[in-house]
Amino acid sequence: MERGILLYGPPASGKDTITSVLAGLDRRYVPFTRLKIGTGRTHGYRMASRRELEQLEARGEVVYRNDRYGNTYVVDRTGLREATSAGQVPVVHLGQVTGVRAVADGFTARWCRVLLWCRRETTEQRSIGRGDVDTSARLEAWDATERDVADNPGMEWDLLVHTDDLSPQEAAARIHAMVSRAG
Repeated sequence: MERGILLYGPPASGKDTITSVLAGLDRRYVPFTRLKIGTGRTHGYRMASRRELEQLEARGEVVYRNDRYGNTYVVDRTGLREATSAGQVPVVHLGQVTGVRAVADGFTARWCRVLLWCRRETTEQRSIGRGDVDTSARLEAWDATERDVADNPGMEWDLLVHTDDLSPQEAAARIHAMVSRAG
């Protein structure tokens, strides 16, 4: 059975950094490249048009979609199939509990659900440090993530990682150990 990792957490909680370290630990870990419809940063996304999004939705290919920062982000069935091919383990970044549930329920794989967490102040410092021009929007997203977690007490996480307290290497090692145990 295909495997994958669902990384959930507020902005700047370490999703990109930890994914990079995971890929260094084992080449089977691959970052899942979501579709993005909109403007701004293009690195790390497969860019698509509104028309392409409409076509994907009409074919039932959208597993999860969310709108944030004035853009639309999509986890698509075709992308997941490609990412799980040849024994690869996609690492999917999500910012909403509904997204974690939608992907886990909407695409058959053995998903490991990881909650990354950091303090709000850490999100602010990291966002400024990496040159984000929309730090205030990221802090609003942090607040929304905190509410999202509180509003979903029944959500089961396979692992909780406090990225304020662990290095990216330690966090990745814990995730890798969990995935290895899950087989």
